[in-house]
Amino acid sequence: MNARKSIRKAVIPAAGLGTRFLPATKATPKEMLPVVDRPAIQYVVEEAAKAGLSDILMITGRSKRALEDHFDRVPELEANLEAKGDAKKLAAVHESSDLGQMHFVRQGNPRGLGHAVGCAASHVGNEPFAVLLGDDFMDPADDLLSEMIAVQEKTGGSVVAVMEVDPAQVSSYGVVDATPVEGEDYVKVNMLVEKPAREEAPSNLAVIGRYVLHPRVFEVLENTEPGRGGEIQLTDALETLAQAEGEGAGVYAVVYKGRRFDTGDKLEYIKAVVTLASEREDLGPALREWLSGFSAKPSA
Repeated sequence: MNARKSIRKAVIPAAGLGTRFLPATKATPKEMLPVVDRPAIQYVVEEAAKAGLSDILMITGRSKRALEDHFDRVPELEANLEAKGDAKKLAAVHESSDLGQMHFVRQGNPRGLGHAVGCAASHVGNEPFAVLLGDDFMDPADDLLSEMIAVQEKTGGSVVAVMEVDPAQVSSYGVVDATPVEGEDYVKVNMLVEKPAREEAPSNLAVIGRYVLHPRVFEVLENTEPGRGGEIQLTDALETLAQAEGEGAGVYAVVYKGRRFDTGDKLEYIKAVVTLASEREDLGPALREWLSGFSAKPSA
């Protein structure tokens, strides 16, 4: 039996058009919208780096060049800041380009999340890897991804993050039927259903945008027919692996109980900005004071 390989690669699909934020995203990738003073995508890359993933592949599309530029060095800007003696801003600029080895590949014709993950096959090779969705903003203080990596290394299968949602919202998610694993903090996934009707959902445990996958998923994705919406669904491929046997079979789930924001949704995005800003030492006190007064005002 081959020794399991340590996980060092992360895949971040970022080819979406961001139509929910038009016109702001007409010429600016939605992933570059700032959460306080850093683009949302940087938090995702930082999360991967924090979990020890040093090789990061971003799946992009047309009009996404700003993503590559953000994680690249900018010699002119750096020289300008250094000449001014602005060490704080210089360090902030360096931070984004020092997070890891960044790679980029274009998805071409977007055909769903499963298709986007499949675009990473040649880069990932025969290694387990993580997938982080840019719209899912996890509390930076949590170590969800590290926990998922540990479960993958222990089980040898694939791991998804799930969280309890209001039953009225299950039709917006992939939903799992799962059973506890004795003596463990994770659960075994018996079935996954993509965006079920409320009355057909096997539970209210919804899959959120963090995965740690066995490379066998690439073979399954190649043979996965388009599903809901005419797209190749990663959920369908994981359902196949959940029912499979042999190396790389089995799907497990870590139940996340921390804070999560869908930064692809306008209201959730605003909540993320306000939450993080209110917790910062430089902005929090004044912002919380202002919010207290603002919320006390009668609505117009």
